[in-house]
Amino acid sequence: MPGKTGAFHWREALARLWPGLLTCAVIALAAGFISDHYGGPVMLYALLFGMVLHFMSEEGPAGPGIDFVARTVLRLGVALLGARITIEQVTALGFGTILLVVAAVVLTIGFGALMARLLRLSSDLGMLSGGATAICGVSAAMALAAVMPRSQENERNLVATVVGVAALSTVAMILYPVLVSLLSLTNAQAGIFLGATIHDVAQVVGAGYMISPETGEASTVVKLMRVALLVPAVFAFGLFYRTRTRGVSVQRPPLLPAFLLAFVVLVIVNSAGLIPAVLAAACSEVSRWCLIAAIAALGLRTALRELVKFGWRPVILMVSEMLFIALLVLAVILATSA
Repeated sequence: MPGKTGAFHWREALARLWPGLLTCAVIALAAGFISDHYGGPVMLYALLFGMVLHFMSEEGPAGPGIDFVARTVLRLGVALLGARITIEQVTALGFGTILLVVAAVVLTIGFGALMARLLRLSSDLGMLSGGATAICGVSAAMALAAVMPRSQENERNLVATVVGVAALSTVAMILYPVLVSLLSLTNAQAGIFLGATIHDVAQVVGAGYMISPETGEASTVVKLMRVALLVPAVFAFGLFYRTRTRGVSVQRPPLLPAFLLAFVVLVIVNSAGLIPAVLAAACSEVSRWCLIAAIAALGLRTALRELVKFGWRPVILMVSEMLFIALLVLAVILATSA
């Protein structure tokens, strides 16, 4: 009888969720098709397609499934990123490069919070966009937002950040290889610069291999180091917001979310060589599609009229963060090579 009861609950949950799950899956597949055949950032397509269909989250049966994708499927996608990273990859970079990447991440988040205040924007938007710019673009934005207090304003901040970093990451992928060529950087220097400054992993790989296989490999490893910093960044964000909201009646996420623990476990297991290459590649692909579906869900939950209220100041904020980390990393590379 208990088994039947459990099966009944599963069927009931699936019946409640499947319209939203199917909606997000269709949008994700459409975004992937357009990106593969016509170019452009798949995450941005998924977000925009979702926003066009925003009415589906307010009317009809799709709402519960969309919420499930935006929370649970998102966390699964972030957790599976851990299967791409090993401790050996990080330590192979050398102390100087590791220090540069860590400093760039910390300073960019701080710069984002300061710049947001100067632009009269919320510090939450500055920290979120600074973290996304500093770590790994859309994936970082989604992970960091998961440990911030849930509110309509923070959801709008997340949408603005996703739009900004997705667009700017593509711009960086096009412009930075030209800059590297003009400055005559070596393959190693170019790899450090591209890996430490471009937002999303896919764009880092594209820009690096556009120059040379050596640059592509170096930039990818540096980028994975930034992805690994998602763990302390999410933990620090969670601690900061729990401290700030102490005594305030708002829903606070756990200090160390389960998806973050899963990320760490996968890094450790992968570092021990227990994840075959085929399985690691499969985890990476599943992670990618989970994040695309989560972005679609975020778009479905966002009314375009709410995004328009932001104006141009968030654009200035995110462009300034992009320039800050690029100039900081470039200055260190040039100074140490002189």
